[in-house]
Amino acid sequence: MSDELSIPRILPIGAILFETLFLLIAISLEGYILNRSLKFDKKTSIFYAIAMNVFSSVIGWNVFFLIEPILSLPIKSELISYVFFNTFKNPRTQNYIILTGFMIFFATFLVKFIFLKLLIITLDESGKKEEVTETSQRQKILRNEKLKLKNNNLITTTLIANSLSYTAITVILIIRNLAIGIK
Repeated sequence: MSDELSIPRILPIGAILFETLFLLIAISLEGYILNRSLKFDKKTSIFYAIAMNVFSSVIGWNVFFLIEPILSLPIKSELISYVFFNTFKNPRTQNYIILTGFMIFFATFLVKFIFLKLLIITLDESGKKEEVTETSQRQKILRNEKLKLKNNNLITTTLIANSLSYTAITVILIIRNLAIGIK
């Protein structure tokens, strides 16, 4: 068996636990926002929040593990230093992390929105079924306007939910860094 496929000897337990904590926080906050804004029942809202967050988390980790082997050695060293020891060797790395954080935020928003839209379409939770036969052009226009409004509401709700969960996670990371700095 090659070295690339072997089981690692050191597991980043802290990163795993924080990912679990972040998922729990994001699911609860986003489920609440979906319940309030899109008027889903609580069970459906939590289901959608779990599906969106787990799916986006899996996509994110897969992208990370695809990109990580092609990173330069100094960047890999910075990542290892941050994941295991919560420190950076190069002070400029924090600027790159902030820029990467913004890119991750918008990529996550896009993944969550697309996945939520697919879930709603496939599970047919978008509301009442429209009649197949329409009698006038005005009804077609009204139906199209209604779909645009639902789509805008879905975009806004997903953006608010994602923003709220990222804000809560950022506050937790700040508290964590302050707590580590006090020791």
